[in-house]
Amino acid sequence: MNIEDTKILNNLRRCTRCVLPETHESVIFDKEGVCNVCRNSEVKKTIDWKAREKELHELVEQYRGKGVYDCIIPFSGGKDSTYTLWYVVERLKLKPLVVSFDHGFYRPRTVENNEKTQRTLGVDFLKFRSDWKVVRLLMKEALKRKGDFDWHAHAGSFAYPMQIAVKHKIPLLFWGEPSAEYTAYYNYNDTEEVDERRFNRFVNLGITAEDMQGFLKDKVTARDLDPYRYPALQDLKALNVRSVCLGSYIPWDVKKNSDIISKKIGWQGDHVEGVPPKYYYEKIEYQLQGPRDYLKFIKRGYARTTHLCSIDIRNGRMTRGEAAKLIRKYEGKRPPSLDYILKIIGITEKEWRKIAVSHTVPPYKHDFSKEKNDKMLWDMKLWDWKP
Repeated sequence: MNIEDTKILNNLRRCTRCVLPETHESVIFDKEGVCNVCRNSEVKKTIDWKAREKELHELVEQYRGKGVYDCIIPFSGGKDSTYTLWYVVERLKLKPLVVSFDHGFYRPRTVENNEKTQRTLGVDFLKFRSDWKVVRLLMKEALKRKGDFDWHAHAGSFAYPMQIAVKHKIPLLFWGEPSAEYTAYYNYNDTEEVDERRFNRFVNLGITAEDMQGFLKDKVTARDLDPYRYPALQDLKALNVRSVCLGSYIPWDVKKNSDIISKKIGWQGDHVEGVPPKYYYEKIEYQLQGPRDYLKFIKRGYARTTHLCSIDIRNGRMTRGEAAKLIRKYEGKRPPSLDYILKIIGITEKEWRKIAVSHTVPPYKHDFSKEKNDKMLWDMKLWDWKP
């Protein structure tokens, strides 16, 4: 990457192999300047995947036919959960209960995709949506405290399926990709368990349901926050729950997986603010993905295009120079959907900026005067909440 590319990429120190910057969560560079996520990726290439797949089938046989359902698939309708569901039904021939924590912001095409997926594969489906008034309170509180308005989505999406596992006595859960694909909290040598340790380590932003109740005081009750509470350890142990990533047992390639579900199920991609069209499959399900990535850019000087390009570089599909051009073109623009979320949370853009800047990760410093506006999404006019 040349000097001009460095200027394009906000003068942040970057991995010498991919384009992850020094502000990336959990990143460490070695003596060669290579990040620990890239080093994790090297481990991925040395794994005996046939042996891992054998482990997967041995695991599955311990649970097959033991109850009404063989397993639970936590499901959002994005590429990863859809592929996981397809693989579990079509390849492993299991009968899953599909569990969806509805964060309240699904896009129209995702709703269509979900309906098509459920009917094509023939599965039982359970969806839960939390109290909208409570959600708005949680979004505002999390934004102020952590610079991330998605606490309700993070915590609910991981806690609620575990609650259903305990309630219906279904001890096996399959998630999609392992976190080693994106951060260095875990290594590909680990068979990553999606457990309470992982939940408290980075999923819930370090805020438990009890913490949030204390923050909001008399505005919410313990009952209001029950969907966000991880089940008691003794209940999980009594059931002998195994909560694992499918990507710990089979090679995980988001582009190939997306192509498979598009062909087999008719799953459709979509455009996302701040993301190049070539990544038609990435985070298409969430109305607020644009503001989420924009917030990250203000705090850390990079966003989703950097993450996606880094994956492509590791997989030999892109050069660092090509990545720099995409980052320059797509990252850091102000998304039109920001106006939507500001009304929902009940703050001004000036307040949004102040909160975001207060969570800046050095050495990045955001310059709002250099921002450009992104294009409006085709479906934003269909989003159904009005103040």
